[in-house]
Amino acid sequence: METLALTDPTDLAERSLARVWHPCTQMHDHAGGADANIPLIPIRSAEGVWLEATDGRRYLDAVSSWWTNLFGHRHPHIVASLKDQLDTLDHVIFAGFTHEPAVAVAERLCKLAPKGLERCFFVDNGSAAVEAALKMSFHYWRNVGKPKKSRYIALTGGYHGETLGALAVGHTGIYRDTYAPLLMNPIHVASPDCYERAPGTSWEDHTRRMFADMELALEQHAHEVCAVILEPLVQCAGGMRMYHPVYLTLLREACDRHGVHLIADEIAVGFGRTGQMFACEWARISPDFMCLSKGLTGGTLPLACVLTRDPIYQAFYAEHRLGRAFLHSHSYTGNPLACRAALATLEIFEQQDWPSRARLLGQYLFNALAPLRSHRHVADIRQQGLIVAVELARSTRTREPFAASDRRGLRAYRHALKSHKDFGVLLRPLGDVVYFMPPYVIEPREIQTMAQIAIEAIDIATQ
Repeated sequence: METLALTDPTDLAERSLARVWHPCTQMHDHAGGADANIPLIPIRSAEGVWLEATDGRRYLDAVSSWWTNLFGHRHPHIVASLKDQLDTLDHVIFAGFTHEPAVAVAERLCKLAPKGLERCFFVDNGSAAVEAALKMSFHYWRNVGKPKKSRYIALTGGYHGETLGALAVGHTGIYRDTYAPLLMNPIHVASPDCYERAPGTSWEDHTRRMFADMELALEQHAHEVCAVILEPLVQCAGGMRMYHPVYLTLLREACDRHGVHLIADEIAVGFGRTGQMFACEWARISPDFMCLSKGLTGGTLPLACVLTRDPIYQAFYAEHRLGRAFLHSHSYTGNPLACRAALATLEIFEQQDWPSRARLLGQYLFNALAPLRSHRHVADIRQQGLIVAVELARSTRTREPFAASDRRGLRAYRHALKSHKDFGVLLRPLGDVVYFMPPYVIEPREIQTMAQIAIEAIDIATQ
């Protein structure tokens, strides 16, 4: 059988540019002129927090490969579990059939999740999880005789994925605006984003004040609203904007009072990232639906799920003739390999208190970035667990942003890749927000290296 020969890095990059359309990318940036000369980096292997390119250069994965890789690349327990699973069952239709990896994952997730989440519906990715939750909520109200409840409330600055339903309840213009004519019309209320708080105002006071917009929306629209959807504590793709847990406490009370579901999109913030296993735990609340993905398989295979309450499940449980079934599916729903990776990931969580480690490492990283606190173009440094974000601005006094066309974040990204002769750091700024979401296995010395290179990159990017 013919095998793929190792190619030099330039060759592989050119082959990719000739045939592959990369995600969330203006391809001209990789193949255009001098103003858009961003290298496409061919990776051949990975281990721990490091990626290795085909030319031997190493890159510290400061963003956990799009926030998925919790315990480092090729974690031996996950790798061994996948090899074992491949020897027995690769895939089987999940309608009318079941298997041990899926059942075991569902059992463990329901045991770990906030109280009351007792049913697990598997899907393929985060956007699909949001789509399923939105449909479940609407369908629930239809099944219980309230079909007029057909709208959603969401936060400005939120992001929930890029399929049409998920995109509709998001509010990040760069992803959403082009497709606006295709989207349903949710009710967006002002985010409690604490970057916007007045000087001298505490996070909690600002967050409480901002809840008034949500309360008003629920008072006016609860009769037509299925659910409120939000990212607990951190609006990730919207710029790593953060808010106080009191918002979740107030929202849970308000949703109960107005008869509206609460959907917690924990796709990016779940599994210890905020310093608790799930971000909702900071407020000690349970949503009606919780969407999970990304870290669920430790960054190895695509898998997602929606956890929900048994009374919601029971609203669909009926004789076939009543037509109440939830007819939503994916070809690879509950894939045994992906479920086995998830099971191995959950087993690693049992070995030590990883959320506590995330809190400690996050504080260490926050401290390592201390030189930026007096930087003339750093308007804010914020942290929640092992998420740290640095907001760049033209003026720290007025918080006037740089012109988008300046692409300051991109300048920082490019410098971090090439800053050291032997290695670089993979940052992927969100506009002019340079953020860090490294794997939980990163060591303090690696954090220091990552922070120092990022400080240099920000200096150069803001000159």
